[in-house]
Amino acid sequence: MNDAVLDSEHEKLIRESIERQTMLATLGVEVAEIAAGRVVLELPFRTDICQQNGFVHAGAITTVADSACGYAAQTLMQPGSDVLSVEFKVNLLRPGVGERFRAEAAVVRSGRNITVCSADVLALAPDRSTKQIALMQATMMTVRADD
Repeated sequence: MNDAVLDSEHEKLIRESIERQTMLATLGVEVAEIAAGRVVLELPFRTDICQQNGFVHAGAITTVADSACGYAAQTLMQPGSDVLSVEFKVNLLRPGVGERFRAEAAVVRSGRNITVCSADVLALAPDRSTKQIALMQATMMTVRADD
C-alpha cells in the first residue's frame, strides 16, 4: 500500500507534462485522476481511432495505458524528474468496444531508477457498466534533470 502524498505543485507539473503530450491530445485523452502512485486517463470512443472491424485500435489502448503507467511512476519521483518507458507487456483481453476507455495505472514498486507499474484498461458502456479489455505491466525509468 502506498502512503505517499502528492503535493499540489508536483501534480501541477505532471498535468503540464500531460498537456504537452501531442499524442494524447490527438487521441482526446483526458485526466480523470492523479494521486501518489496512481493515475487514471480516459480515452473517448471515436471512429477515427478504430481498426478495420470498428474496435478501438490496440495502439490507442496501449498508448493510454503506457502513459497512465508512466505518469503514475512519475508521481513518486522527485519533482523535476521525468520518466521514460523501458518495457511493457500488454494483454488484450477483449475488443475495444465502449463509449470511453479508462486506463487505471498504479505503481507496483517504486525504486530510485526503475519503477514497475500495472494498468487495467476498462471499457465503459453507456449504462456505466465496465469490462476489462486490457492489462499492462510496465517498467519505467527515472530521468533526472542532471542526466
